[in-house]
Amino acid sequence: MDEKTRHILECLEEDARLDHGKIATLTGLDKDEVSRRIQEMEKSGIIRKYKTVIDWDMTGDENVYAVIELKVTLERKKGYQNLVERLYKFPEVRSVRLLSGQYDLSLTVSGKSMKEVAFFVAEKISTLDQVQHTATHFVLKTYKEDGVILYEKEQLTRLPVTP
Repeated sequence: MDEKTRHILECLEEDARLDHGKIATLTGLDKDEVSRRIQEMEKSGIIRKYKTVIDWDMTGDENVYAVIELKVTLERKKGYQNLVERLYKFPEVRSVRLLSGQYDLSLTVSGKSMKEVAFFVAEKISTLDQVQHTATHFVLKTYKEDGVILYEKEQLTRLPVTP
């Protein structure tokens, strides 16, 4: 991948709403070349999706997120792939990652309540033959998501008093 294409990707990663003309100005390419390269990257799968980062806490929506670590037993000659394909088909599963260390896989899941997530883990994940052990960690607050800071510092409403 050349430097100009990488720069296009960085621009889109920072703001997927940038128009091709603005990206052309930033990269030194002409608008048609930027459009061609973006279309090529979409076709080849380099660009998978354009995403908006939403601070769901600010919407008042009650969603619960949890990180589930899995210790698994692999099927002979199949590796992780069959299990991973089964896991990412559940609508509650937002992401699946292969890990190094004590656990093999990490899932990020969402639900309407802690109870809903707990039942999902107990009924759908823990019952899979390959799953030996799970560790569930509920997300209490998200401070940064996909490179975007979501946490606002509290503004002081009164003057600090010093001795």
